[in-house]
Amino acid sequence: MTVESFTSKDVSTWFQRLDQQIFLADVLAQDSGAAMSVGFARYGKGEKNPWKMTYDEALIITSGAFTVEGPSGPVSARAGEVIYLQAGTEVVYVADEDTELVYVTYPHWLAATESSEEARRLDDFHEAE
Repeated sequence: MTVESFTSKDVSTWFQRLDQQIFLADVLAQDSGAAMSVGFARYGKGEKNPWKMTYDEALIITSGAFTVEGPSGPVSARAGEVIYLQAGTEVVYVADEDTELVYVTYPHWLAATESSEEARRLDDFHEAE
């Protein structure tokens, strides 16, 4: 059993989507032994990322303003608020402002995506310089 604390400074590798100002980094990855993923994301104002959820996800907004466009319309949140996304939902992540957030997924987002029909979307990401 363990209790751990993480900050974005604990990140060893950030991944960037294409040439966009979208950066993601796991601090609790699938090799951690945990049943979930936890990580940090940074989105520049106006950046968008289309995605199909292959896992459940909670987005905890820590700064800025963020919207997720889904089949029943947009859902927005500001610092201190949470957006929940259910597996199977087609969405577009949208940064209304420069935004930082924490994501929590179950099961691990990477494993769930790699083993799905959505695996090709991972090709958009590369290690940030």
